[in-house]
Order: sequence, then structure tokens, then C-alpha cells
Amino acid sequence: MVAPSRSDNPVVSVVIPSYNRKDFLRLALQSVISQTAKPDEIIVVDDGSTDQTVEHLSSEFPSVTWLRQENQGVAAARNYGIRQARGEWIALLDSDDQWDKNKLEEQIHHLKVHPDCRACHTQEKWIRNQNQVSPPTYLDKSHEQLFKRSLRHCLICASSCMFHRSLFDEVGLFDEALPVCEDYDFWLRLLLHTPIDLIDRQLTVKFGGHSDQLSTSHWGMDRYRIQSMENLLASQAMSKEQKIWVWEILAQKCQILEQGFTKRNKHSEAQTYSEKRKRFEESLRHFHTLELG
Repeated sequence: MVAPSRSDNPVVSVVIPSYNRKDFLRLALQSVISQTAKPDEIIVVDDGSTDQTVEHLSSEFPSVTWLRQENQGVAAARNYGIRQARGEWIALLDSDDQWDKNKLEEQIHHLKVHPDCRACHTQEKWIRNQNQVSPPTYLDKSHEQLFKRSLRHCLICASSCMFHRSLFDEVGLFDEALPVCEDYDFWLRLLLHTPIDLIDRQLTVKFGGHSDQLSTSHWGMDRYRIQSMENLLASQAMSKEQKIWVWEILAQKCQILEQGFTKRNKHSEAQTYSEKRKRFEESLRHFHTLELG
């Protein structure tokens, strides 16, 4: 484990993946440039955009490092930026989100006050169709047992997070095999490894309601959450209690997909998730039998 730096001026790199979002990206970059605590590096990874993102914005933001790749998805774009970043601390920002001007300053202050902290995130202000809305109560970040609650829903927003870069060496980068839910997968791995401190202020502005959001283009996103939890069981050391939590949520999500595929007359897919559900329920029964014995 690498001890985080506690210098007065930690080196912070901002990594922003983007695909065909030059107008959103302009606003995101303006929110970074306007920070009261300036980052040492701003990296935009253009994921094969066809809207001439770099050509339109590079002269407007000359201090930004612009990287390009063929279209490979948000996970690959984030990973490329993280690998190229020179900062000891990595702050992520999605191209359609923005930061409060004090966001980095408050996170840096938190890191100095809490020397054992290796990752932190903030509360968010939600904007939907140009109106501020309250996040659903089930996404409340302030409760304990963040790992347990994150199994059911993705509670952490990438745009709110700052990490010590050594964590990526220890838990891995974002899973590029996942077209969506790559952030859900990463938070679970990270939470098994280290706490993620919450700065209980709305310092991240999260925008939604636009048509190109990944969450609106993939039906049955629980398929990828199930894949992530199966990978977690296979590769991560967990306590008995944590395994029970994972098996319970896996069985529930498999049942939901089983019912959804049945309604769509996709009986082969329904059978797949029925068999998975039965296997996870059997794991739970077997564990409880051993406990009683």
C-alpha cells in the first residue's frame, strides 16, 4: 500500500472522457477552469467523437491535454486518461457534469485533515431537463454500510470522486468489457479495499434527461451488475457477511431479469437467469445450513 502524499500542494489530475458532447464538455471544462483550487493537469480523452470536439474546443482551452482514441467506450477512455495522468491524485469528471467552484478545494482540504483518506466523494445537485430535482431517497450516501447498499444501486457518482492513484494499481482500472455499469463495478471493488469518505456538501452538479445517456440506451442494466457481482465473488476476498449480501442481491436481480425476459417472450434468456437465481439461492441455503450445524 502506497501512503498518500500530504504535501501542502498535492498534485491533482482531472480526467474527463467524452464522446460527441462538445457543448456539454465546454461547460464541464469551464467549471474545472473556475475552481478556487486549480488542478495541476486537465486531461480530456476524446473517445472517437464525430462532432469535431477537439477541433472546436482545443483553442478555447489551451491548457487542456487532449488525447484521442478510437471509439472504445467510457471505461477505456477513463483508463487511458488515468494511465497518462501525472498527478498523485485523480479527480474524475464526466463530460455532461459540472463542479461547484469550491469542489477541489474542499476535497484537498479533506485529504489534509484526514491523512488516512485515499478516496473521497461529494454529494450532488441533480438537474433534470433544466430543473433541479431531489435524488431518490434510496440513493442517500450518508448511511453506513456503503458496500452493502451499493450492491443494489450505484450510489457513487464518478464526477464527484477523487482517488489516490495507487488505488488503481491495487484494485484495477475500470472494466472495459462492461458497456455500462463499469462505475458500479469499480466502486464495489474499491469499497472492499478502502473506505470512500463522503464530503456532505453538494459540490458536484449532475445533469440528466438527455438522450445520449448510457443508462437510457441499455435495457436490463442489471445484467451487467450481475456480471460484476459474479466477478466479485470469483476474484475478491470477502467476509461471510459480505458474501451473503452479494448472494441475496444476485438472487433478487436474477429474478427481476427472469420475469422481464419472460414478459418479452425471450425464454432462453429467462431460463439462464432462472438457473442463476436457483444457484445463488442454493448458496444461501447451504451457508445457513452450515451456520446452524
